[in-house]
This record gives sequence, C-alpha cells and structure tokens, in this order.
Amino acid sequence: MNERFRSSDDPGTNHVHKGCEIMKKRFGLWLMTAVLIMAAFFPSSIFASTGDQGINEKLGVPIVVYGAALSESQRSKVTELLEVDQHAEVDEFSVNGQDLANYIGGNPNSNMYSSVKIVHKDNGSGLSVDIVTPDNITQVTKEMYTNALLTAGVENAEVLVASSVKVSGHSALTGIYKAYDAKGVKLDEERMKVASDELDIATDIAEEQGIDRDKISELLTEIKKAIAEQDPATKEEVEQIVQEQLQSLNIELSEEDRQRLIDLFEQMRSLNINFDQVQNQLEDLTGSIQDLINDDGFWNSLRNAVQNFFNSLINFIKSLFN
Repeated sequence: MNERFRSSDDPGTNHVHKGCEIMKKRFGLWLMTAVLIMAAFFPSSIFASTGDQGINEKLGVPIVVYGAALSESQRSKVTELLEVDQHAEVDEFSVNGQDLANYIGGNPNSNMYSSVKIVHKDNGSGLSVDIVTPDNITQVTKEMYTNALLTAGVENAEVLVASSVKVSGHSALTGIYKAYDAKGVKLDEERMKVASDELDIATDIAEEQGIDRDKISELLTEIKKAIAEQDPATKEEVEQIVQEQLQSLNIELSEEDRQRLIDLFEQMRSLNINFDQVQNQLEDLTGSIQDLINDDGFWNSLRNAVQNFFNSLINFIKSLFN
C-alpha cells in the first residue's frame, strides 16, 4: 500500500501522531518558558506614558541647567534625554566655568558638559537622584550624588543628570547649586564646598585605590549614620568613627586617604551638619547601595540560567531532526 494513503488506524500512523503530539507539548512548554523570561527582561513600565505633566502651582516648574560647553546638537540631545518636553513649562539656565569658581572655588576655565533637571517635591518626599546616561558619567554614581547633595542641604527633589559626551560628572553639582540660587533658594556656601570635596574624595579613592564606587558610597553613608547616632564632640571621636567603619566594611586605605576622610567629616562636624534630620534618607541609601553590591551575584546567576535554557532549547530542536 502506498504509505501516503495509509489508514489512520494503522499503528505506524498512530505512532507518528503521538510523536507529533509529544513534540508539540514539549515545544509549547519551551515557548512558554521563553516568553516568561522575555517578560522579565522587558517590564511593562517601559511602555509608561511620558505625556505633558502640567504645571505644579505649589512647587513651581521644573528647572533644567545645561552645561555651557554643549554644542547646539548636544544640547538638543540632552533636552531629549531629560524629557524636558513632557513638562508644560520649565525654567532653563546654563552653567559655566565661572559658576564653578563662584560656587565651589573651581577652575573658571573649565568646560561644563553635565546637565541636570530638578523637579521639586513636597516636604517629606526625600531626595531622588537618577543618572539618565550612566555610560557617559564615568566617575560619579547616583549614590555619590545623593550623599553629596544631602551634605549640601538639598532635600525633597527629584534630580536627573545627563551628558551627551563622556565626562567625570563632577560639574553636575554646580548646575544643581546654580538652579537653587537662580530660584532664590540659598544653600550654605560652606556646605556646598564640603559636598564638592566629598565627591572629589570619593571618586579619587575609588580611582586611585581601585575600590568599588558602591563600596565607597556605602562607607560615606555609614560614617554619616554613625555621626548622626553618636554626635561626636571632638576630632578624635570623628577619627574613631571613621576607623570603625573602615574596619566594619573591611576597607583598607592609605594613611593619606584615611586622613582625608577624617578631615572631611571633621569639617562636617564643625559646620554642625545635622545628619539626624536625613536619617531615613541615609537608611534608604544604605539599602540601595547594598542592592547594587549584591547585584553582581544575581545577574551572574540569571545569565547562567538564561544560557543553560537556550543551550537546552538548541539541543531539543536538534533532537527533533535526529
């Protein structure tokens, strides 16, 4: 009998049908797993609306400060990155080297590229910082920015940082200071300078000592929390706190860098910076940093799981043709 016309009651045909059904079920299972994995990588939040948010009459319009060294095309790109057009109205300023000199005593000839958007929030909302272009901000992390801004006295705001070219990211602080000044909010000059020093020391230690930037952020946060809890009255007590936190986090620094930390936090103590007022913010920052530090293990596990999945899928497809 011609096999093309074999009866469906034929045992050979039934065997083929059963084989096909098993293959379909297996393939369906693999497909479902693949869909779940893809859903994890592409959450629904990426489809969120970015439409016009209107004007908040109580808190005022958002502020955007552009680095003065940006070309027209670069500035246009930053405008897009900071999603400026989602707001009905914004106040826009530029920041240059002279601003750097005025606010923190920097080099007036510096080229400023980092740009920021600041959206004021209700009291008690806390400080939120996000780097929109992390690949272009090469030295400063959002946790470092948060720490420095808390030192400077910035609270209750959402801050976005962006650059269309690769920069260290230090000048973004000056842009934030200018934004507050332009709106009539005077930040303490000494606190601004100490905050800038904090950022410089943090990035220097990370670069020179080869210590993970998140680990340095964790160190600064823990020292501030200890200062808030213990309220040191002398430089010796500040030194003790710094040493205890270095030991607790198992961080080894050169004597020079250790002394820089001690001097930094002694300046904060002498300025009577009350970190007790932002204790909850510091606690949140600690949790955020811990998540980042533990993230490597998670992503390694996920990468291995995905790789194993696709290896198994390939082997399964190959088996269909054997």
